[in-house]
Amino acid sequence: MSEKTQKSPWGLKIWCALVAVWLGAPGFIIIPLGFTDAQSFRFPPEGWSLRWYRRFFTEPAWVDALANSIQVALIVMVVATVIGSAAAYSLSRSRLRGQGIISAAILAPMIVPGIVTAVAVLGVFLRWRLNGTLFGFVVAHTVLALPFVFVAVTASLRTFNRDLERAATSLGSGPWSTFRLVTLPMILPGVLSGAVFAFVTSLDEVVIALYLQTPDLRTLPVQMFNSVTIDVDPTIAAGSTLILLVTTMLVLLPQVLRRSDKRG
Repeated sequence: MSEKTQKSPWGLKIWCALVAVWLGAPGFIIIPLGFTDAQSFRFPPEGWSLRWYRRFFTEPAWVDALANSIQVALIVMVVATVIGSAAAYSLSRSRLRGQGIISAAILAPMIVPGIVTAVAVLGVFLRWRLNGTLFGFVVAHTVLALPFVFVAVTASLRTFNRDLERAATSLGSGPWSTFRLVTLPMILPGVLSGAVFAFVTSLDEVVIALYLQTPDLRTLPVQMFNSVTIDVDPTIAAGSTLILLVTTMLVLLPQVLRRSDKRG
């Protein structure tokens, strides 16, 4: 294949650039608004200040919401990664009937509208008295994050060379040792990618959190939603900027690690 055929056409590059600008346009507006000195949203800002970031990190409502979101997201990341990785490994190594149905059930939260899931979760959690509890938030967000881990780990397992497992088994390695020393290191990039997406999914989730919230337990997206409808001040812009930066860094982290591994 010649060098000319390997290059992308200019039309495709221009189209990708336009799509990137279109998707990034809200961020280009939100980020400056977080540094405005005005009492309300005004773009472009006439003056600059860090007052809204100080308020974000000092006002109890925002600090508590941020702490709750991080706590829930970290727990969801661990739980969803373990369950999703185990499900992906089990389905890829077994010959059970109805694997397609099981996979579809795991991926259903990605397809079902969020409001439908939220209403169903609320109905069940009210009966189980899990509404407004940390455990309830973790369970609900784990259901939403599980498909992302399952997809990422399944993709890694499909490209994994199973001859390495057979070689380890022939040398006397047991199932757990083979998985821990051979399989897991090879699929670790997929596991880490799924963990990142699980964390981001929980951190950004707002629909179910609106149904499960209580005055004592409220996540950051819910606090931001309430700020838009009640306070209407640029503190939400500061919070949105922080979430945008954190999620962007986390999503790009697996790609950076993969490139470093290839260079190494």
